[in-house]
Amino acid sequence: MSESCSNSRHFSWLMKSCFPNPNPNTNIHQSITTTTTTTDISSLPDDLLLECLSRVPSSSLPSLSLVSRRWSRLLLSPSFFHLRRHLQLLHHSLFALSSTTLHSATLLFDDDDSTCSSWVLHPFPFLPLHSLSFANFQSFLSQARLSAIGPRIFIIGRNAMLRYDTWTRTLLSCSPMLFPRKKFASAVVSAKIYVSGGAYSTSTQSATVDEYDPETDTWRVVSHAPRVRYGCIGASVDGVFYVIGGLKMGGEGAAMAAGRREAHVLYASSMDLYDVEARAWLRSRALPGGGCVVGACASMGHVYILANHAVELSFWRFDARRKSRGFGEWSRIKSPPLPGQVRVDSRVKFSCVGVGDKVCLVQVMGCIDDLLRRSGRSLRGFKQALVLVYNTASGDWTRGPDLPDVIPRAACVHFQS
Repeated sequence: MSESCSNSRHFSWLMKSCFPNPNPNTNIHQSITTTTTTTDISSLPDDLLLECLSRVPSSSLPSLSLVSRRWSRLLLSPSFFHLRRHLQLLHHSLFALSSTTLHSATLLFDDDDSTCSSWVLHPFPFLPLHSLSFANFQSFLSQARLSAIGPRIFIIGRNAMLRYDTWTRTLLSCSPMLFPRKKFASAVVSAKIYVSGGAYSTSTQSATVDEYDPETDTWRVVSHAPRVRYGCIGASVDGVFYVIGGLKMGGEGAAMAAGRREAHVLYASSMDLYDVEARAWLRSRALPGGGCVVGACASMGHVYILANHAVELSFWRFDARRKSRGFGEWSRIKSPPLPGQVRVDSRVKFSCVGVGDKVCLVQVMGCIDDLLRRSGRSLRGFKQALVLVYNTASGDWTRGPDLPDVIPRAACVHFQS
């Protein structure tokens, strides 16, 4: 140690001797300041940060959405989901919400085949609102429609709307629709929600098509529907909002003034097409086989419709790819594996949901076994909460895990994460 110090003093003396200090008042051993610039991931521009975030495992996305408002905004952007889809990291899930038990459940699908995992249960949070007390919260859920944008699920009721975040399991109040309505159609087009049809009562129908922007939490009227449908179903493909099935309610002005009601007109086997970008209505289409639409959804550029006839169910596919030569063509495809000659009445209801390249048919109310028993047949195994999965690529049906018993009278929707 002493030798090292001695060498250091000798080197200092040599430097002073060979290079005398021109300024005696300044120490020759001046400190040299170096500036080190540290770059963290948050300083990256949006496009590069998106490239990094899009490669993160799905299990880490909920915590990353809480890092900052900027990160949350990027994780919810269409560009993020486009990158995840390109990298084959986007996961499709079926969400079910019970209006009676306040429980929700999630079913995750495997993109490689038609298999799906078991249901994962989550207690649903309750959010008291000035217009939505605990007493009528269940009534609100029973009449609501669900629409999903990314991992966020919007619960649209006639007088209120909530936003449920599947990542953070939190509930937030949003602006309600401009006009109270129930039994309406809803769908998402270009990260905005569109609603049409429905009514608050037999004397108050809504002919408007309303658009909701989640970025600004605002509603606006964008069009008026050619038909006022009640009990209709919504779907969207290639920028077109499909309003499917339902009834026409109401009457002529003079008849209404006289207190008379026009007979209900059935629109149950047709659909109206609204071009969102052009703000124009396309030619309406009718189901070739007629019948009553009991379920409908969109998947892989097509609209799938389950129709009820006198003694059977039929399953149809409508080509909704506007740039293809087959746009507008109908095809009757393989029906779901249910007992033959079953007529679905108001006591049995299905929810049809497109989940990636699958179509899920969920029995949300009633029991087919009871229908068979009333007709004198002894087949069993078709209780309430049946889940059937249709693979759009292979054209085959498989049976998925039944809805849990704590999810009766469920409302279902597909979300991505």
